[in-house]
Amino acid sequence: MDQRSNFVYPNQTGSRKFVFVLCISFALIMLFQFLELPHHTMMSSFLSAKKLLPFSGKSFFLSKNSPSSSANDTTKNDGFSLFHDQNVSSISPAVYVNHSGLSSAPGGDSQTVVVTISEMNNLLLQSYSSLHSSQQQLTKPHSQVDIELFRIKEEIMNAPAVLSDVELYVSVYRNVSMFKRSYELMEENLKVYIYKDGEKPIFHSSILEGIYATEGWFLKLLEANKHFVTDIPTEAHLFYLPFSSRLLELTLYVPHSHSRNNLIEYMKMYVDTLIGKYPFWNRTNGEDHFLAACHDWAPAETRGKMANCIRGLCNADIRAGFVVGKDVSIPTTYVHSAKNPTEDNGGNPSSSERSILAFFAGQMHGRVRPILVNYWGKDPDMKITGPIPHVKGDKSYIEYMKRSKYCICPRGFAVFSPRVVESNYGCVPVIISDDYVPPFFEALNWESFAVFVLEKEVVNLKRILLSISDEKYVEMERGVREVQKHFVWHAEPLKYDQFHMILHSMWYTRVFRTQNPPMNFSSANLKD
Repeated sequence: MDQRSNFVYPNQTGSRKFVFVLCISFALIMLFQFLELPHHTMMSSFLSAKKLLPFSGKSFFLSKNSPSSSANDTTKNDGFSLFHDQNVSSISPAVYVNHSGLSSAPGGDSQTVVVTISEMNNLLLQSYSSLHSSQQQLTKPHSQVDIELFRIKEEIMNAPAVLSDVELYVSVYRNVSMFKRSYELMEENLKVYIYKDGEKPIFHSSILEGIYATEGWFLKLLEANKHFVTDIPTEAHLFYLPFSSRLLELTLYVPHSHSRNNLIEYMKMYVDTLIGKYPFWNRTNGEDHFLAACHDWAPAETRGKMANCIRGLCNADIRAGFVVGKDVSIPTTYVHSAKNPTEDNGGNPSSSERSILAFFAGQMHGRVRPILVNYWGKDPDMKITGPIPHVKGDKSYIEYMKRSKYCICPRGFAVFSPRVVESNYGCVPVIISDDYVPPFFEALNWESFAVFVLEKEVVNLKRILLSISDEKYVEMERGVREVQKHFVWHAEPLKYDQFHMILHSMWYTRVFRTQNPPMNFSSANLKD
């Protein structure tokens, strides 16, 4: 018998299906390589919808090239660069960023997409670049204020190069030339209108001590300011919503109700009142309005129409809806005395006196801190512990900070912590808080004076810190000292202090989110 008669030929239809699937698979692989997408992140996202974060309807998968690359290493101000000189590439510690964006939360197996500090840099740059290059025209004529802001934006983008400055340490800024010119133009031009609407204590009242003091001091100092505040709304560049997120919670929250709906509704009614009473909100749909809020719930309280505002938030959590380039991260500063906000501020022992590698003491809030203490609580080179008992006059906590090279800033229930700005004591902050946008992000080059560690890398903390060279540490410590002035409150505001920096963040964001004027517009059209 012919042996060929015993051979079973494959089904022709099945063969065609197999070849088709093989071709599709090959095409997908080539597509991934062409787009340079992170394969495992993309594939894992197909399995869980929870793993993708929205950014105003855009994907946040980013190019591998960061704004910190050598392409930005220039002393010439290129007209639109958020980075300047050697600020980023020569200093920024590179070992802390997980470029895949995939992280496992400590103590759990679930994987979530994390926006790294490098990706935040890209998002900021993309936000301003897209607004700068957009040819979209307004359907309504530009106001005189808009035209003025466009001229100011041109001046900032073409600021003269600053290679050194007696007041500003170049490497701690994204672009010191643009920051310096923007600050000068703010001092010369900015006008803020404060709505008088709203009843106390939620509006026009301040808490000046404790962890929520930032919103209170800003409100108090701005309402008392004669230089920036105007009573003529038509000349205002910004409109301030003068409320306290902490007093909103204390006044309206029903204990044990586990519901914030009445707080959210209250703020919605307030904005609806402003919209019905005045024409200012509707002119820009609220984009020239701003707020400063430090309670954990502030991102939720300011959703809906208020989300169009420039939201100054202490809880600057991308996962909670913080929008890089539109919202502003403001510092959480623990103020001990309402009469003297600079009390217990700082002290700078030399690095040789810092015998402790890293220090943390605090409540076991959230998912990160218990693991931090569990792994490193007994390490002889670090002081990692639960809360230090508070005894009046006891300076133990402060002394530990002064004696430590690094101050660990792990997230609690929320991403933010006053520890991030306790650099007044000279220790380099180590931020362990996924998706947290650090304060004054649009101005400061945080990677030049802080360390960023993904939450999943807590177990590798010591190795990460020891991998930092002495030279790099000394430069970061210098950066910490140089940025201290930006995180201090004064009863009478001083140049570059926290009051002015928060105001500048609002101003800078407003300027760079000003839409382009008609194509035939020239700066010469602006009348004196």
